[in-house]
Amino acid sequence: MEERLAAHLPMAMFTVDVKSGAVKVILKSTDWLNHLEFSPTDPTLLMYCHEGPWHKVDRIWTIHTDGTHITKIHTRTMAMEILGHEFWNADGKTIWYDLQTPRGQDFWLAGYNVETGARTWYHLERNEWPIHFNVTNDGKLFCGDGGDAGQVAHAPDGKWIYLFRPEPVVNRGVEDRTMIQPGVLRAERLVNMSKHDYKLEPNVSFTPDAKWVVFRSNMFGATYVFAVEVAKSQE
Repeated sequence: MEERLAAHLPMAMFTVDVKSGAVKVILKSTDWLNHLEFSPTDPTLLMYCHEGPWHKVDRIWTIHTDGTHITKIHTRTMAMEILGHEFWNADGKTIWYDLQTPRGQDFWLAGYNVETGARTWYHLERNEWPIHFNVTNDGKLFCGDGGDAGQVAHAPDGKWIYLFRPEPVVNRGVEDRTMIQPGVLRAERLVNMSKHDYKLEPNVSFTPDAKWVVFRSNMFGATYVFAVEVAKSQE
């Protein structure tokens, strides 16, 4: 990662018209471009990242498919602040991402509204930090795939598949729309991953009906795809 970032190899981001085959370069760069994700609702809006060690890059950006409106989504305010594993909300309004202030010490799921610029940060504890988050289509629930002690959180008891319920902090103070809206993720453990080797990242996602969390695991040796029900058992 360090060597690739330092190489500053020339790159180009391009689009391909699937009907005509026309190729259009929309961005040339010597930054390491990666992780392209179209907005789920706006085919002209593309999210991408500057790849590399997270503490050395300004990671999350958006660009229009005509090459205009290049926008940095997050500007760090402290040394060793890191962010990444960005993903879209299904409505195309919010970009969510893992935020740590600083790296490996304080953990947030951060959101940026691409229409209004509003920011939301949900706090979570060290053992609850996941390698990846995901969200239901209605944006009401999040899930996470946990992590072992070798991951950036160094969590002593983090090997779980988690369900998260976002809980905003009620503002009884200054009303300022430019301020970050804080909140907390209330965690529920869904699957014990103690026998999983986290060299394989589980990569959680919800089914479209939000009733199941799907993930992969090697807890039985070979790698299989699993699903765990979101609703608690009534038995």
